[in-house]
Amino acid sequence: MIITEKINIQRTKHSRLSEVDFNNLTFGSIISDHMVVSDYNNGEWGASSIMPFGNISISPTMLALHYGQVVFEGMKAFKMKDGSISIFRIEKHYERFCKSMERMCIPAMSYEQFDEALKALIELDSAWVPGSEGASLYIRPFVFASEERFGVKVADEYKFIIFTGPVGPYYANPLKVKVEGKYRRAAHGGTGSAKCAGNYGGAFYPLQLARKEGFDQVLWTDATDDLYIEESGTMNVFFIIDNVIITPPLSDSILDGVTRDSFITLAKGMGYKVEERKIGANELVHSFQKNIFQEAFGTGTAAVVAPIQTINIAGKDYNLPKVSDNSVSMKIKQQLLNIRIGTAPDKNNWNTIIKL
Repeated sequence: MIITEKINIQRTKHSRLSEVDFNNLTFGSIISDHMVVSDYNNGEWGASSIMPFGNISISPTMLALHYGQVVFEGMKAFKMKDGSISIFRIEKHYERFCKSMERMCIPAMSYEQFDEALKALIELDSAWVPGSEGASLYIRPFVFASEERFGVKVADEYKFIIFTGPVGPYYANPLKVKVEGKYRRAAHGGTGSAKCAGNYGGAFYPLQLARKEGFDQVLWTDATDDLYIEESGTMNVFFIIDNVIITPPLSDSILDGVTRDSFITLAKGMGYKVEERKIGANELVHSFQKNIFQEAFGTGTAAVVAPIQTINIAGKDYNLPKVSDNSVSMKIKQQLLNIRIGTAPDKNNWNTIIKL
């Protein structure tokens, strides 16, 4: 048993579990029964509580609504073949969460409190973890400035919440993407490496424009004329060119993706050559022209691996070979899934196992 006496737990009297069709899960619309809540006041984080999921009361003057001190994480838990539950890479997610909070001037919570509350919540709502192929329990920890004041300042009060929800695949089909040459997701010195809310809000407008043109996502580029690729929509991006897996190097304008890191580790362990280096739109075009461009895909907690079918560069569509189970990206994705559900050895100790 994970649930600890240190956490005050108020169990729901009206579970919504029976209302869920686990055979038809959409992404982001179903929420599990409980949530974790903790408040930061007087220079320290208070004890965590678990309570029924529900609305919270906020003031119109709450600082997060005006000045954007909001940071979140995306994590997943999986039903293993033996019936236990694995939470994937808690320490790596916590590390990124803390880096994002530091960039947004939000005080960090201790790893012990984060870990303890997270595991207690997943154990309590273990019945919400789906067992069907491709499904998982999405976990959303987030923190925001809750101080009630409208003057511009770094807040002195914050609220931390974790909620969860069962999800199916994020993307059902391979993507058609556009290299974005006008708008930028982030620039060096900005908040691109932080998982803060404003990064996503600022990306909506160019994404809307791209979708009106028939694209699913954009390939974000740096703020230079070289159009070096940085990310794909809300994901890190990979290209396979002439049998080499290439992904842009991490910087202060690129999010340090947990799935990205996992994918690189597995790819190297499976014998693939991986290069973390700059790659621009012109190199992509030349690779298409030489017929050595084999695959492109995004990686992220939500999507896991999202194959890219078409890349539009300067108004011209370039089509990639059809993805199959033998594609490199799909082989590595399957290996990642096997580790998460316990059918392959967890050599890197990524899984935190909850025995029920």
